[in-house]
Amino acid sequence: MKKSELTATKEITVRFNEVDSMGIVWHGSYANYFEDGREEFGRLHNLGYLDIFNHGYYAPLVNLDFKFKKPLVYGDKAIVKTTYYNTRAAKIVFEYEIISPVDNSVIATGSSVQVFLDKNYELVLYSPDFYLEWKKNRGLL
Repeated sequence: MKKSELTATKEITVRFNEVDSMGIVWHGSYANYFEDGREEFGRLHNLGYLDIFNHGYYAPLVNLDFKFKKPLVYGDKAIVKTTYYNTRAAKIVFEYEIISPVDNSVIATGSSVQVFLDKNYELVLYSPDFYLEWKKNRGLL
């Protein structure tokens, strides 16, 4: 397994509803930031949720991991960098960095794993043909 060079970046601005009573970003908001990163990646690289759905599959999250390095507060801007991690298994793995555009410091890191389900909600154990073709077109096979 090797990390590919497929990435996407998305700038976010911390909104008031994303902070807690201490004025810092509530930990659950990071799931939304990672989601923003996944959606931007899908848009740029043709691997969005509708792309997957239109090929007859769902791709639910089965694992989501966060590591917090420093806080964000209301009004802060940050960059979500989403990197595709190439694996031979029938799953989609992303790694994330949330970075301060002010000093390039790392605010948080994380990862996610998605699997494939068919339209009957059955787990797909082998990579679907469209996904193999997607990887092939990007030099990942």
